[in-house]
Amino acid sequence: MRSFKATHVIPLTITIATASILSISCKEDKKIIKTVEIPFTKEGELTLYKSSTDTIISKLNIEIADTEYDTQTGLMYRNSMKENRGMLFVFKNFQPRSFYMKNTKFPLDLIYLDEDKTIVSFQENAQPLDESSLPSNAPAKYVLEVNAGLVKKWGLKKGDSMQYTDLQQ
Repeated sequence: MRSFKATHVIPLTITIATASILSISCKEDKKIIKTVEIPFTKEGELTLYKSSTDTIISKLNIEIADTEYDTQTGLMYRNSMKENRGMLFVFKNFQPRSFYMKNTKFPLDLIYLDEDKTIVSFQENAQPLDESSLPSNAPAKYVLEVNAGLVKKWGLKKGDSMQYTDLQQ
């Protein structure tokens, strides 16, 4: 039978006690991370037009997402958006697009437009936090995000168009 000296038992007991104290201490020091609401910054003005009559459907104040960071982030981490506002994504190339609602906390309508700023398709009532693909179903250079229900309210159709002014330039 093997025997241990008392000196081996004491350090092990001290180590266990120290680890327990550190564990309790770490649990009490947890910090709560608060996210800050990203404020709307008017970067442009956008007008939607009915294709058949060129009459104005609606005017919006917009934020413009034209950098990689802006297009990746979009309206994520925001709690809401006023009805007269939107976010316009401006891409360098004309190709099929796909969006999702990761970290977006309110429902949206997505309006896909071609290089001539003509509506080619919609994704209506995209649900908050849903990571399902929302494809353009046609090549697009621009994507306009507005509050859910506005496509229907405005009676938008494929072929309607938009013009915008970038106030940053």
